[in-house]
Amino acid sequence: MSDRPDLPADTPTDLWIDGHALPSVSGARFDVADPATGGVLTSVADAGVADASKALDSAVAAQSRWAATPPRRRSEILYRAWELVVEHTDELALLMTLEMGKPLAEARGEVAYGGEFLRWFAEEAVRIGGRTTTAPSGNGRILVTKEPVGPCLAVTPWNFPLAMGTRKIGPALAAGCTVIVKPAEDTPLTMLLLARLFRDAGLPDGVLSVLPTLDSAGVIGALMADSRLAKISFTGSTQVGRILLGQAAHHVMKASMELGGNAPFIVFDDADIDAAVEGALAAKMRNGGQACTAANRFLVHNAVRERFTAALADRMDALRVGAGREDGTEVGPLINERQRSRIAALVDDAVASGAVVRTGGKAIAGDGWFYAPTVLDHLPTDSDILAEEIFGPVAVITGFDTEDEAVAAANDTPYGLAAYFYTRDLDRTLRVSAALNAGMVGVNRGIISDPAAPFGGVKESGLGSEGGSEGIAEYLTTKYIALTA
Repeated sequence: MSDRPDLPADTPTDLWIDGHALPSVSGARFDVADPATGGVLTSVADAGVADASKALDSAVAAQSRWAATPPRRRSEILYRAWELVVEHTDELALLMTLEMGKPLAEARGEVAYGGEFLRWFAEEAVRIGGRTTTAPSGNGRILVTKEPVGPCLAVTPWNFPLAMGTRKIGPALAAGCTVIVKPAEDTPLTMLLLARLFRDAGLPDGVLSVLPTLDSAGVIGALMADSRLAKISFTGSTQVGRILLGQAAHHVMKASMELGGNAPFIVFDDADIDAAVEGALAAKMRNGGQACTAANRFLVHNAVRERFTAALADRMDALRVGAGREDGTEVGPLINERQRSRIAALVDDAVASGAVVRTGGKAIAGDGWFYAPTVLDHLPTDSDILAEEIFGPVAVITGFDTEDEAVAAANDTPYGLAAYFYTRDLDRTLRVSAALNAGMVGVNRGIISDPAAPFGGVKESGLGSEGGSEGIAEYLTTKYIALTA
């Protein structure tokens, strides 16, 4: 296995502005690392404030033309982009594996999932509605239309380099908005290749730009300060989301925020334990635990706790860890050394406080940023690892005795993105689903994401929804037109 594997042919490594690959104004570049080896994959252009201004100029110039493009044409371009994503599954999957670390099988799954947002919103583009009605007073008619909000900024994370982009780009383009994407500095390559595929699909110049940068605060800040930008959509930490919301307030900018999570996974005593273990593995280990919807806290009824914990530990221990491009790999590396050190510190602190390691519990020696799949039991209730989003392959288990106790513990967090529970009781299913303070609830299943469903949270997990018929609404404004009778 080479320390510098070949990238897919024709992968752009410059900025993408006005339909073309361009160097940054300063000529600066930065390295993109392979988390499986720690080595350098390639370098990409490093956008600065001048490049951000150029991209916004391009987006503003294209906005009126793109908004006036017939919905059917916008739909056709999105549909063709979906076809090209599917046709280039191998190239996109390899790029994600190389720059992010996820196993190739998971990367191919992300291509399928991420591509579906383009197909879904191709269908939504021609279904943007409005309404007309007679005014109750009888003195006229009320006409309500939906219009694109205008140029948008999409800030995407590193953990799903394709899907987090298509989930924002798809509805924006369907609504008639131009888009500037600022991808995570760890994973810019996938988004740059996607931009090229959009050009090949017939997307007009200026409608989509991509700005990799090491100066995220400077580039985003410059764009947010410009009154021509109409909307920001951000996926990332709650801490950064608060900063962006403050910046958006200056121009009263429309904002969508998909922020942090601390998902509970509840196993009741009447659950199918074998199914719950498989669901737990999916909810915890998708993307190596590096997902905002990942199960973070396992709350297991004490009557079945040992059986569940032992079975989950056995399954976690059997997972094959390795470079994502190696055959048979089930768990890849963490994204960088900083993230691995953070997870190690959380686990070490929990163990020092009395937690019991059932499997794993340590970094894996050698090249790359690997951490062993880990199960911790008997955690103190005040353990830091129960309060923080782990974002790694670590399952932490605590017990409960009553349904009320489980729900209270599940809701005892400032976050409310996803929650999961297993039960065979229909009344409990309805009762607990209503009681959980989360934007998304999985019942007897460990994977809940679906392009046709709204994705979003409550409390400090964010504002707005992505996906589903709700997703396009985030990129539209409502106009009321009063007509004389």
